[in-house]
Amino acid sequence: MKWEDFQTSENIEDRRGDDQYADAGAGPRMGGAGHLGLGTIVILGLIGYMTGINPAVLIGGAEMLNNMRNNGQVARQSNPPRETTTGAPSDQLGQFVAKILGENEEVWSQVLPAQKNIQFRPPKLVMFNGETDSACGAAESAMGPFYCPLDRKIYLDTSFFRDMKNRFGGGGDFAYAYVISHEMGHHIQNQLGILPKVHQAQQRAASRAQANALSVRIELMADCLAGVWAANGNAKRQFLEPGDVEKAVATAQAIGDDRLQRASRGVVVPDSFTHGSSAQRVQWLQRGLQSGQIDSCNTFGQN
Repeated sequence: MKWEDFQTSENIEDRRGDDQYADAGAGPRMGGAGHLGLGTIVILGLIGYMTGINPAVLIGGAEMLNNMRNNGQVARQSNPPRETTTGAPSDQLGQFVAKILGENEEVWSQVLPAQKNIQFRPPKLVMFNGETDSACGAAESAMGPFYCPLDRKIYLDTSFFRDMKNRFGGGGDFAYAYVISHEMGHHIQNQLGILPKVHQAQQRAASRAQANALSVRIELMADCLAGVWAANGNAKRQFLEPGDVEKAVATAQAIGDDRLQRASRGVVVPDSFTHGSSAQRVQWLQRGLQSGQIDSCNTFGQN
């Protein structure tokens, strides 16, 4: 992937220098309104330890859903001010993230008004190590990258890129760009007014399975929107190289709920899916890549 000539975003909050929680050995916080119980966290942690699978997909959807149901009002400890650097980082990884974010900003500032007559408002991206705060509750590396609609920020512990390569069998610059662009896709959903409507529908859901099904549609749409970004950006800059799309597809396959559940539990429970199966994730990513159109990503209009 040819990313070095992308514009560099300044909408970065770099909290990686704040090691107070990592040094203290802090794990997932317990007891907040949006967090899972201690027993659940321990069990998932053991599964991850024994299988080498990051439990992000297993706990992330449920925890973030709980946070949203409580409007982000989680119990917080009083902590000293954190060290935060704003603007593009100077290290290579930070530069990569800033340039992928910048290319997303450039593409969506054109595509969103042209296709939906909505002005694009860029989100902030928070880079952190281990754990940090968000308006949706504690942001933890075990949750994987996520978007918080309450503060309109993307949260990224860049160790997830290492996990993609070592545990998920994914990796490569475009695969990493796909992850960032997926989270940008959630921001686009927020600007389109889709996230608030889905949140309300989840609150009215008769069961966790119904709420999870809505989460799957949101995640698959974000996969598709990541493809829309890549299609439009590549049409202008020709930044994709041979093998890039295949690597992103391999990553989408690797982080499908069915594959992660089969590896960690030995069985697949579709009602507990929060992100979609491997086949679904690949299907919707490719749909966005092929069409370049936001309207092609309507996961709610299809079975």
